[in-house]
Amino acid sequence: MPKVYYKTDEEIELIRTSSILVSKTLAEVAKIIKPGVKTIELNKLAETYIRDNGGVPAFLNYNGFPYSLCISPNEQVVHGFPGDYILKDGDIISVDCGVVLNKFVGDSAYTFEVGEVAEETKKLLEVTKECLDLGVEKAVAGLRIGDISFAVQDHAEKHGFGVVKELVGHGVGFKLHEKPEVPNYGKRGSGMKLEEGMVIAIEPMINMGRAGVKFWKDGWTVSSIDNKPSAHFEHTVAVKKGKVDILSTFDYVEEVLKQKG
Repeated sequence: MPKVYYKTDEEIELIRTSSILVSKTLAEVAKIIKPGVKTIELNKLAETYIRDNGGVPAFLNYNGFPYSLCISPNEQVVHGFPGDYILKDGDIISVDCGVVLNKFVGDSAYTFEVGEVAEETKKLLEVTKECLDLGVEKAVAGLRIGDISFAVQDHAEKHGFGVVKELVGHGVGFKLHEKPEVPNYGKRGSGMKLEEGMVIAIEPMINMGRAGVKFWKDGWTVSSIDNKPSAHFEHTVAVKKGKVDILSTFDYVEEVLKQKG
C-alpha cells in the first residue's frame, strides 16, 4: 500500500493557513481578470502577493515547472503556462495556485469567466463546481476514496460532460503531491479507506465534450482532445469524523466577483 502521511491537528491548522493564503491569492488574481489582460500578468501578481505574505509559490520550479500559477484557458484542462495569451470576452480560465507557508502546502483552483460567457459554458462551470462540492462531502472518515470519485463522476456524466481520467487529486500538506491519489471517477465503496488525519486535494477536471485529453510538447499543458472547453475547481480538505473540514475557501474569490458585478 502507498504510504500516506497523516497530520496532527496542529499540522492541519498550518495547512489551513497555507490554504487561506492560496484562497486570498486567487482573489487578488480575480480582481484583474478581464478582457485585454495577458495571463503572465496574473502570474506576476500572484507571485508578488504570495511572497509579500511570507509564502513561497509551491509550483515554481516544481519538477521544473517555470511559473507560480498554472493558467489554463478554454480547452486547456490544467498545467497551462502563463504567457502572452491575452484574455478575451467569452473565455474561461482555470487558475491553479499552491503555496508553501511555514513548511506546509496549500493547493486550490478556480475557473473564472472572462466577460460574457456562453450559457453552455456557464453550465459546465456550475456543474464542475457542484462536482467538487459533492466530492468534498464524501471526504469523511470511514468512507473510501471511491465514494469521492463516484460522486464527482456521477454528477458530471448526468449532465453529459466528460470526466478527465488521466489526472487526479492527491494527498497534500508536507509536500505538494502525496499519496493517496484521488481520481474523479470510480465505484462507491472502493479504494483506500479515509481516516482522520488525511489531507487531500479534491479537484474535478470536467470537459464539455469527450473525456479524453492530449498532452502538449511543452511537457506540462493538457487540453481536451476535441478542443472543447474544460473546467477545474479544487479544494484542500482534511478528513474528519462525521464532517469534512475544508481548509481552502472560495469566499474571498466570490466576494471579489460580486463586487465586480
